[in-house]
Amino acid sequence: MQNSVEYGTLDKMPAKNAPAIFLSLTLTFLFGFVSLTWAQSGPEQGGNEIQVWAGGGHSVAGGTSNTEVFNAGLRYGWVISAEHLPGLLRGRFEYTVDVVPVYLIFQPANTAYGAGFDPLGLKWNFVRRGRFSPFLQLTGGTVFSNVNVPTYTNTVNFTPSAAFGTHILGEKYNWSVEVRYLHISNAGLGDYNPGLNTVQVRLGLGKFWKK
Repeated sequence: MQNSVEYGTLDKMPAKNAPAIFLSLTLTFLFGFVSLTWAQSGPEQGGNEIQVWAGGGHSVAGGTSNTEVFNAGLRYGWVISAEHLPGLLRGRFEYTVDVVPVYLIFQPANTAYGAGFDPLGLKWNFVRRGRFSPFLQLTGGTVFSNVNVPTYTNTVNFTPSAAFGTHILGEKYNWSVEVRYLHISNAGLGDYNPGLNTVQVRLGLGKFWKK
């Protein structure tokens, strides 16, 4: 009698599962790492932020379905204001710019490769609570791809998004974890515009500092 054990399941794993695996491993490392560090000061008026980040997610209702998006980029931010607003809303305003050199969009028909730029980032950093510095953000930008996104539409799309997350402050650097709603649309540049809506988990490693 022969055993019916099969090997090579990892080789058969679809390539589009890679973003989910990456995010799971990184999230596990994130919480293990920050438990061993002390907290830095966080965002302050007149300070700056720099961060590298990566995120991935799946399409949701309201547009093209069965599509996954993975992207990675670099952020630079300016903390403009002092603390404003009362109670739980109290925080500081930050303006951010993101360069997104990596865009992978896994569509049923093909995989699109692209790059983007988000010149408009409006970020509200709530007052820190211990190591946690939560935030809300609205972002606007553009992505350019080698094939149409979604299929049969256009290679130039706009990428408005909204996110809620938190920085987890360390001694020198901070991690961030956020949930982001990303909308991809050509805004009428093409004859067909079904749009693409995704919910992403995004992780970042960065630093706040003040000269």
